[in-house]
Amino acid sequence: MRPSMSKTLKIRRASENDIPTILACIRGLAEYEKLAHEVVATEADLKKTLFGDRAYAEVLLGFEGQKPVGFCLFFHNYSTFLAKPGIYLEDLFVFEEFRGSGYGKQLLLELVKIAERRGCGRVEWQALDWNTPAHDFYENLGAFKQAEWLPFRQTEDKIHGLANQA
Repeated sequence: MRPSMSKTLKIRRASENDIPTILACIRGLAEYEKLAHEVVATEADLKKTLFGDRAYAEVLLGFEGQKPVGFCLFFHNYSTFLAKPGIYLEDLFVFEEFRGSGYGKQLLLELVKIAERRGCGRVEWQALDWNTPAHDFYENLGAFKQAEWLPFRQTEDKIHGLANQA
């Protein structure tokens, strides 16, 4: 049974007390993306990187009453062409029982409001190529695919190897 659209989603910034909820969202997302085997994040890792001396990302959490429904994890990037900050949406996830409720849209719209308040020139993210429900969701909100840009990645072992060459 899907939640009623009349239910109210409360969105707030995550605090250190929310680390178990954040990790549950990360694990839920990984299961959905068939990547659960890649999750090595721990509560200690999240405490250090999200709430330590230097926070590398921010998290919005959505709640229906006291029950967490999903999260949005993001951080700033920068556009040299625009000479403005941007926001990179690393993850947007809603637990299965709450999908179709509009909560994902509300989380994304809250992120867009943050981007506007902070004077950002754009909000960017990626979606897996097979995830057509996500593609449709984002395109319905006015987002577009960037076919001319290809993602590249360097993993920790490669970073370490290159850093030792310098």
